[in-house]
Amino acid sequence: MKKMEYAIVDIETTGGNARGSRITEIAIVIHNGQEVIERYETLVNPQKDIPLPIFALTGINNELVKEAPIFDDISEKVLQLLTDRVFVAHNVNFDYSFVHHQLNEAGFKWTAKKLCTVRAARKIMPGIASYSLGRLCKSLDIPLENRHRAGGDADATAILFSKLLACDLEGDIDKMIKKTAQDQRLPPNLPPDDFIQLPEKAGVYYFYNAVRTVIYVGKAINIKKRVASHFTGNTVSSQRQNFLREIHSISFEVCATELMALILECTEIKKLWPAYNRALKRFEPKYGLHQYEARNGYKYLAVGKLMKFQSSIEYFSQQYEGINVLQSLARQFDLDTRFCHYCTIENNPTIPEGDFINLPDVDFHNEKVENAIQFLLSSRNSFAIIDKGRTMDERSCILVQNGHFYGMGYITSDIVITDPEEIKDYVTLYKSNQYIMGLIYKYAESNPRKIITFQKQYDE
Repeated sequence: MKKMEYAIVDIETTGGNARGSRITEIAIVIHNGQEVIERYETLVNPQKDIPLPIFALTGINNELVKEAPIFDDISEKVLQLLTDRVFVAHNVNFDYSFVHHQLNEAGFKWTAKKLCTVRAARKIMPGIASYSLGRLCKSLDIPLENRHRAGGDADATAILFSKLLACDLEGDIDKMIKKTAQDQRLPPNLPPDDFIQLPEKAGVYYFYNAVRTVIYVGKAINIKKRVASHFTGNTVSSQRQNFLREIHSISFEVCATELMALILECTEIKKLWPAYNRALKRFEPKYGLHQYEARNGYKYLAVGKLMKFQSSIEYFSQQYEGINVLQSLARQFDLDTRFCHYCTIENNPTIPEGDFINLPDVDFHNEKVENAIQFLLSSRNSFAIIDKGRTMDERSCILVQNGHFYGMGYITSDIVITDPEEIKDYVTLYKSNQYIMGLIYKYAESNPRKIITFQKQYDE
């Protein structure tokens, strides 16, 4: 049987992602498991300008690579050195994504087993303050010359690799190299135990950065399977690579149903505003129904765009939805349409002086406006969705009061529900929004047997 060999790789690049950036230098050190047997290093002409911040970090500029070979010219040599060898690097997915991408562009379909020396060091040498290459080398007395150059970093990584092999009494490196080893697919800064503890149940999961700030919130029917999907594939976008590098820990909350997970995901995103949740605006209503009193003493109703942190009587995704509600209220309560507007609330429109003819009695008019508002607030349905719990001894409960999401939680199976007040002690209070109510109404329509409807608190 051929003895396993390792290609220890380090690259310098024009930027942080393989799709938009290029390799400017590559070093490959071949290790046979006992010693270094071959070494290759070269500058690479990236065929694009090298940004000043990259020059400041690496010392590599346009002039230095002007006469260097382009990657196509060295691609066969790189492929020959990597073929049938384990690809080893510090933060391996970064280097692998660039080499894989540029070999693919050169016409070579190449893949390899990978080993990350960050993950291997965390496993074999736990308790070190930092696992960055520079600090790790300092902690282990590894000489590191020409820092942030491919040759210097590759040589230091080769020495680190030798030390890891010598300390690997449990055979962890062989386990990590196996293609099926989940540990190898995890982000470099994520402790494996964080992933191992994830349940295969519905719920919400949280990704944290190094300072324990939530950077992403997601929901899943199967938390473990969904989290694993974030770490698979060879996508080379800068957003994904930055995202994976920032993940330092994971937590989760199990939910009894997918609907509860969807609602919790929405409320947590609105509360935490994580940096990598790009679809936050879908939870935000754009229009509102407002009530205000003008200087003439008359109360007005207006539909308009929402200002930041502005509260409203009702919220809408589309302006026409608000207009339809306002027109319906005007007809039902015989409101003078001169006091109903479709505008932004900051305009505070009033009736022009020429239209002060046959105005209704101010008190009578204001009473009708208040009645319309009370009808809108109180005539909405109150109901609960009672569904399966997390265990056999409980049931889940989502409570809607007067058309607004009130909260959700869990009740014991022996409780008989006849009134919403009986549930409130068992549910966690959450803020309602149109997106959540859309989820709830859609679920309620499809699952009528799980609905308990309560008597309306307003009579027409």
